Amino acid sequence: MVKRIEAAEGLELERLDSCRWRLPRQGRMQVDGLIFANDALIEDIRDTEAVRQVANVACLPGVVGRSIGMPDIHWGFGFPIGGVAAFDPDQGGVISPGGVGYDINCGVRLLRTPLQAEDLGAHLPRLMDRLFERIPAGMGRGYGDTLLRNRDMRRLLREGAAWAVEVGLGEPEDLARIEDRGCLPGADPEAVSDRAIQRGRDQVGTVGSGNHFIEIGCVDDVYDEAAARRLGLEAGTLTVMIHSGSRGLGHQVCDDFLVTMERITGRNGIELPDRQLACAPLSCSAARDYLGAMQAAANFAYVNRQAMTQQVRRVFAEVLGEEAHLELVYDVSHNIAKFERHRVDGEEREVCVHRKGATRAFPPGHPELPEDLRGLGQPVLLPGDMTRYSYVLLGTQGAYAETFGSCAHGAGRRLSRRQAKRAAEGRDLDAELAEAGIEVRASSRQTVAEELAEAYKDVSDVVDVVAHAGIGRRVARLRPLGVLKG
Repeated sequence: MVKRIEAAEGLELERLDSCRWRLPRQGRMQVDGLIFANDALIEDIRDTEAVRQVANVACLPGVVGRSIGMPDIHWGFGFPIGGVAAFDPDQGGVISPGGVGYDINCGVRLLRTPLQAEDLGAHLPRLMDRLFERIPAGMGRGYGDTLLRNRDMRRLLREGAAWAVEVGLGEPEDLARIEDRGCLPGADPEAVSDRAIQRGRDQVGTVGSGNHFIEIGCVDDVYDEAAARRLGLEAGTLTVMIHSGSRGLGHQVCDDFLVTMERITGRNGIELPDRQLACAPLSCSAARDYLGAMQAAANFAYVNRQAMTQQVRRVFAEVLGEEAHLELVYDVSHNIAKFERHRVDGEEREVCVHRKGATRAFPPGHPELPEDLRGLGQPVLLPGDMTRYSYVLLGTQGAYAETFGSCAHGAGRRLSRRQAKRAAEGRDLDAELAEAGIEVRASSRQTVAEELAEAYKDVSDVVDVVAHAGIGRRVARLRPLGVLKG
């Protein structure tokens, strides 16, 4: 007998196997929904707005395949966070800023040192202090002096991480280990508003707020020794993870184009189940303008993470010596839309894949991967919360066949920020984190409360689903030692 459960707003989920749930096509849905979850995770997901959002995305023009929810899925603006969908321009497909999000190219990069965690000794507090002094973190925080002239900003937006390396914010070897080599070539700085430019000028090399962080950790467990060795992630290796995006610039790009898209949606007679899904046909000039601006914002985010990487390198050299040099393992994007070739209904097509809180997970042999990693598959980085683990996985052929080459992007929230703050009332969170052996530096105690561990799903549960579904392959688990939060 097929197991069915009721979800939010009268929707019904049908269990396909131990880690897949189908949301059958109904009403204006053009395709089925598919949510990856085990029995425990589906209980957190079933009654949330995220299920309705999966159904809403399935109503958009030109959507193909399925509207997908990853196991870390939760409510977002328009699309769910942890949502993936592809649109065929030859079938009237659209692009929607809600399918990318406000923090364009929010992403994660992982660095490794040649040191072991035990080599830190008593240096961790000083290391965290120096990072907190050097790298601005928090809501709206940037550098006090404007760093970039307008012509520099236009070059940065066009050239991405290559520009950063040219001006001394990185090493040439870094570029091969960044998704897209750190530059989306369709970027159009002229499509980015002056207001967005101004918001970004003093925010290159800054963490931001919310769930963004810099985390010092170590490789706690290894599942695939050969792959871990290729990535330089042997057991005990000291690591750094950086999570941030396009800051105020990306936020403004999204704001600007939502206004445009609302007009286009009405003009084209597109009926939406949610106005936050405002969109434009991929064939129209507004869609091209948004793509150009979005890609420019994505390049800004690559530069932002590159600039922070160089600051982290300097701090490590000062505190631990030159032997602590950090090498880039990989950098992945979480919030992006890209034209890619995928097999749909038995034929290969070029489609526009929206990944909102989801990671590209291309399989071994894919030509877009760095040559030295092509035999492994794309590294997939899944950060957890401040207290528990993070994971490194690899993309698989299963993901390429079923999820448009996509995987989960992290733990995923269980509690809203308001609920998390209520749960933190009366608790000494600093003492709890210290007891767990974690050094935390944050611009606001409120941020620490919003980001406490129980506000998130257990990332191990998310990874279990990903691995059992065959859309990602486990390589290593990382344990946090020190966390810098906005």
